[in-house]
Amino acid sequence: MSTYAQELIATAAAMVAPGKGILAMDESKATCDRRFEKLGIPTTEERRRTYRELILTTPDLAKYISGAILFDETIRQSTQAGIPFVRVMQEAGMIPGIKVDLGAQDLAGCEGEKVTEGLDGLRDRIAEYYQMGARFAKWRAVIAIDTNIPSETCLVANAHALARYAAICQAGGLVPMVEPEVLIDGEHSIDRCYEVTERTLQIVFEQLRLNRVEFDKMILKPSMVISGENCRIQASVEQVAEMTVRCLRNNVPVTVPGIAFLSGGQSNERATAHLNTIHTQFGSQCPWAITFSYARAIQQPALDYWHGDDANIPIAQQLLSHRVKLNGAASIGQYTSEMERESVGV
Repeated sequence: MSTYAQELIATAAAMVAPGKGILAMDESKATCDRRFEKLGIPTTEERRRTYRELILTTPDLAKYISGAILFDETIRQSTQAGIPFVRVMQEAGMIPGIKVDLGAQDLAGCEGEKVTEGLDGLRDRIAEYYQMGARFAKWRAVIAIDTNIPSETCLVANAHALARYAAICQAGGLVPMVEPEVLIDGEHSIDRCYEVTERTLQIVFEQLRLNRVEFDKMILKPSMVISGENCRIQASVEQVAEMTVRCLRNNVPVTVPGIAFLSGGQSNERATAHLNTIHTQFGSQCPWAITFSYARAIQQPALDYWHGDDANIPIAQQLLSHRVKLNGAASIGQYTSEMERESVGV
C-alpha cells in the first residue's frame, strides 16, 4: 500500500464533496495569452497573475469549489500583497491542484491525431509540487473524431500515458485526475461520440489496471457523450444525460470515487443544464459522486467583463461567483434555468 494511501483517499473524497466542483484554471501561458489577445489585454505575466488573483480571491469561492487546477506559472505566484496563491487556497479550504502534462503533440504515423507528452522528469516535478502544497494533478489526453479516427494506435498511446502518469502521481502523493477528452469538434452524431467514448474508456481502464493504478485514489475527468458541434442534429439535454450515464455505467469501475466532467466547449448554460439533468434523472443510478471541473464555462463571463481593467474586478468576481453557484446547484440536481437570470450587479 502506498505511503500516501489514506491521504489520497481523503483528498479524492474532498475533491468531489456534495455541492462542490473543481475549477480548471490551468490554461497554459500560450492559451491564456490567446484569450487575452482576443480581448486586447496585454499578454504579460503580471496581467496573468492579476487575473488568477481575481479568480482565487473571489468571495465565497470555496462554498462551491473544492479545489482548483493551477498551471506551473500560477502555483509559483502570489497575490499583490505577497500571499502565495497556494496559501490563499489552503486558508479558504480549497485543495491546490496542478496540471502536469506538457501538452499534446502530433502522433507520429497517425495523421490528425495527438498524443500528450510530459512523462520525462514527472516523478521529480510531482515531488516538488507536493512540497509546494499541491495534493492532486491533472493530465489531459485529446481524442479527435473524424471519418477514420480515432485509431487504436492513438487510443492506446494516450491511455498508456494517462496510466503511467496516474501511477507516478499516486506514488508521489497526488490524486490523479485522469482526463481523456473526446473532442466536440466535428460533424459526428451523438451515437458516434458514444462509440468513441466507450472505446476510449475501455482502453483507459485497461491501461490503468495494467499499471496498477488504484481506482479508489483517482478522479475521472471525462467529456460528456454529446453531438459534434457542427452536427446537423443536436441531441437534447435529456439524451446527452442518458447516453453519458449509460456509457459511464458500462465502463467505469464503481470503486472510482468521483467523476468531474469537463465542459469541452459547451456553452456555459448548456454545460450546467447537462450536469443538472444527469443528477435529476439518473443520479440514483450513479455509484460515483458526479460533479464538474469546468474552465471556460465558469471563467468566461468574468474574463469578458474584467477585460484587463482592474476597476472591473468586483463585478467580474460576482459573475464568477454566480457561475460557480449555478454549477454547485447543478452538481446536486438543484439548478433551474431561472437561476441564470438572477441579478449579479451588472
